[in-house]
Amino acid sequence: MKGLAEFVMRGRLQALLVIVAGAGSLLFCWISAAALALVTLRKGAGAGAWLFMWALLPAGTLMYTFGDSGPLALLVGTMVLAIVLRSTVSLPAAVLAGVGVGLATGLALLAFGGQYLEQVVAYFGEFLASLEQQLSQGGEAVELPRPESGQIAGMLGAGTAMMSVLCLMLARYWQSALYEPGGFGVEFKALYYPVAVSSVLVVMALALFSLGMQYRTWAMICFIPLTFAGLALIHSRADFRGKGSGWLTVFYITWVIFDPVKLLVVFIAIADSWLKFRQRWAQKAGTAVRKSGEHERDNTDDDSRDI
Repeated sequence: MKGLAEFVMRGRLQALLVIVAGAGSLLFCWISAAALALVTLRKGAGAGAWLFMWALLPAGTLMYTFGDSGPLALLVGTMVLAIVLRSTVSLPAAVLAGVGVGLATGLALLAFGGQYLEQVVAYFGEFLASLEQQLSQGGEAVELPRPESGQIAGMLGAGTAMMSVLCLMLARYWQSALYEPGGFGVEFKALYYPVAVSSVLVVMALALFSLGMQYRTWAMICFIPLTFAGLALIHSRADFRGKGSGWLTVFYITWVIFDPVKLLVVFIAIADSWLKFRQRWAQKAGTAVRKSGEHERDNTDDDSRDI
């Protein structure tokens, strides 16, 4: 992946080739979005905007032909987050902007993507009907709830926000690997939200959740910054404890498979806003270092007396 980043940064033509080629693909649009964010972070919003205009051609064609606005929404969302990160030089602020990206994407789908949402709802209906037939073979009829267009819009908004943040993270990792080795790791492990921000996110999520089943997917958008803050805390703890990449791999597999683990990560981030775990670990590490130094000096004094 670092080789791809190097190719993108060789010149405008190389970046244009990668971004345009990926923007018209459902499978590789994330590469195009990450490359666009990399150029924006390194060269500025002007250079990124020029490439973004060219990327609109394949992404817009895909949306016009098949009605799928996913690649276009991902490009727009990632571009917005990259501009926020470059202007604020704050990874927490950029990730927090993902909430706006998710809400705007969902609202845009409700306003302009009614036909596409109906197609997705019909697809889910057919899939659930087939699943009901399989589950009902035992004798007892099974009826699964059908999602509505509002739920689908919220789900797609949350997916776009999550993918936009991930593409931004990949772009920042590329930038760090090329020009500032190790910088992204330090920034990500320090990702943290103060009490005021985390409280507002929780209140927004609970308010949406209380409106009913249709808005519960929208509530998940508000938890995206806290999810990344919780993951950053997990990485920081693993680094503090000297855990290897194997431990983190097992954790991420568990996180993907089990929903309670996802909620636990969010709760950890909320608790970190109040308790500031990283500062406590740093204080313990400093205390341990001081005690070790005092012990070494005591041993040196004992040796000098023996001599």
